[in-house]
Amino acid sequence: MSDLSVTVAPAAPWIAAQTQALLAQRGHAWLLSGPSGLGQYELALALVRAWLCERPAAQGACGTCGSCHAIGVRAHADLCVLMPETVMLALSWPLSEKAQDEIDSKKRKPSKEIRVDAMRDAVEFAQRTSARDRGKAVLVFPAERMNVYTANALLKTLEEPAGDVKFVLASDAAHQLLPTIRSRCLGHAMTWPDQASAMAWLQGQGVPATQANVMLRAAGGRPQDALQYAPIATLWPRLPRAVQAGDVSVFKDWTPAQTVDALHKLCHDLLAVHSGAVPRFFEQADLPKAGSWQSLSHWAKSLSDTMRAVEHPFNPGLMQEALISEAQLALNAHT
Repeated sequence: MSDLSVTVAPAAPWIAAQTQALLAQRGHAWLLSGPSGLGQYELALALVRAWLCERPAAQGACGTCGSCHAIGVRAHADLCVLMPETVMLALSWPLSEKAQDEIDSKKRKPSKEIRVDAMRDAVEFAQRTSARDRGKAVLVFPAERMNVYTANALLKTLEEPAGDVKFVLASDAAHQLLPTIRSRCLGHAMTWPDQASAMAWLQGQGVPATQANVMLRAAGGRPQDALQYAPIATLWPRLPRAVQAGDVSVFKDWTPAQTVDALHKLCHDLLAVHSGAVPRFFEQADLPKAGSWQSLSHWAKSLSDTMRAVEHPFNPGLMQEALISEAQLALNAHT
């Protein structure tokens, strides 16, 4: 069976430990929840691999059987993956033939929500007989991308699944799920890795130690999100003083959402310092003595309001100029 083996990257230690702990428990539906960057999708996929594996161990799937190979090449007959089409494409999961045809023919763009048609297909899938006699599995990620119609289509099957089918829902925002969905699942709060484990994992991804520390701070201690900061690791420590000087160029090629997120983190840390707390996203030495409590509080509220509308089709350049101008005013206020 060695010809069926697939290359699976070793799981991060905190994901491996959680996989083993969850596999030791009973339950047909799990809800994995926590902030982004902690590995919800990776843990969900590890559970699915183990549930469907032909030679599972207490630690998880064997990685060499036909079932593991089928998941590795995204073609397992007993696995249904429910994701927004944008996420499926990003993670190399195939779309349904109908959805792919509609997108290829420009009839519509890939959906950013889990479509109700896909959920109906999943309900029908759950009622079919297992192809490999290891039961069936449904993986939903990010689960909060189900709208009310999609979630309602899942409810009855989730509560009373037909045959041997297991569900794992993974979410970065479980509070957005219907209470009826949450109540039908066993909940699992994702484990935060300690600093040493997260740093070791990032260095294992080829990130130099000095950059890994900056990236991990920028991501608020969440290692997978930290990888997104690799292109700006050298810029991040300089960002606070550049913002105070009104230098828009530091945000070149950033999306409005990325800009607002960085400014929010800067505002958070400056408010923390004003209150005598330790900053989270920047080193204290990189933060200027800037802003008053009143100006920073007003700026924080404005950034929160902006975040709710940041996906609207504004002119990115003009929006960045407005954001940096507002930030500069807040940071240079002294009363």
